[in-house]
Amino acid sequence: MAVIAAVFMSMLLAGATEVSTVQAPDSPIRLDHAAILTAPDSPPVLLYAATNVTGDQLDEFTVMAFVFRDGVLKARQVAPGRRTLDAHGTKYSAMVLDGFPIEPNDVIVVGVNQAQRVGSDAWWRAELQSAAEGVAAKRAKP
Repeated sequence: MAVIAAVFMSMLLAGATEVSTVQAPDSPIRLDHAAILTAPDSPPVLLYAATNVTGDQLDEFTVMAFVFRDGVLKARQVAPGRRTLDAHGTKYSAMVLDGFPIEPNDVIVVGVNQAQRVGSDAWWRAELQSAAEGVAAKRAKP
């Protein structure tokens, strides 16, 4: 069964678009292992690992994805991540990128733009667009 799952995942990742991550310096969450999964006649799916880098349990967070084509921002999409991320814990999650068709040369940049501790009304927030634009500009150069 594990062999079948590995073959299926390799088929989904074949020709996958590379994903870059951005992170605010004080972000309570780090994204790792970001990848785009594709299947015929289906929207692409962003798979990522979210790690809580704080000693506090987090109730909610949101992930923002930017799609650049030829250095120009073409789409921005935001979605909630997994609920209840334990202190120093990691969970995998996914986000369907159905707002804009992804082409093989597009640059995809993702990051966490909001998070909330358990029992708090306050949200940590970050603006990620300029950092994402910087990554896209570097990747677009020949």
